[in-house]
Amino acid sequence: MKYEELYEILRKEKMNDSLQKIPSDFIKSFSELIHENKRNITSNGDFFAEELVRDKKQYENSMVLFKELILRRKKKLLNLVFIANETSVMKKDFENMLPFEKDLFDSLLSSVEQTDKLISMLLVNEASASQVSLLITDDIEPFVGMDGESVGPFKKGQSVLLDRNVADILIGGRKAVSA
Repeated sequence: MKYEELYEILRKEKMNDSLQKIPSDFIKSFSELIHENKRNITSNGDFFAEELVRDKKQYENSMVLFKELILRRKKKLLNLVFIANETSVMKKDFENMLPFEKDLFDSLLSSVEQTDKLISMLLVNEASASQVSLLITDDIEPFVGMDGESVGPFKKGQSVLLDRNVADILIGGRKAVSA
């Protein structure tokens, strides 16, 4: 790989919203480019030689381009994870991902899906644990509720707000009706 190729890969990535196809050996090629630049920098004895200055600048620029390319691809991957999670469309642009990007995509998608399931469970639990307004139809002595706390006493005709589970028991026992 040459510096110009790296620059062109980043340019294409910047110009398009979707992940761009890059060579599967991109990381290896980039590593070779960096090692070659380092070797040129350290082997040149003249600290002020024109080639040394050029090689140092190319090394620094290569690192900046690489970091920007990886950052842009990560942002695109995150966007793909959200799209895949919301639309159930899986593996969009999967063929353009590098192996480590595929792993990242799968891990992130799994985490987002688990979070969605947790939110759904919390909503279901909150809905089932919500309180219900009741009209007491018979006097009720104090009793222990589902949370272990004392509930009552209640008098006939009294309106109360109780946990849904307790309300269901009282309605089933014909001690109350929904208000």
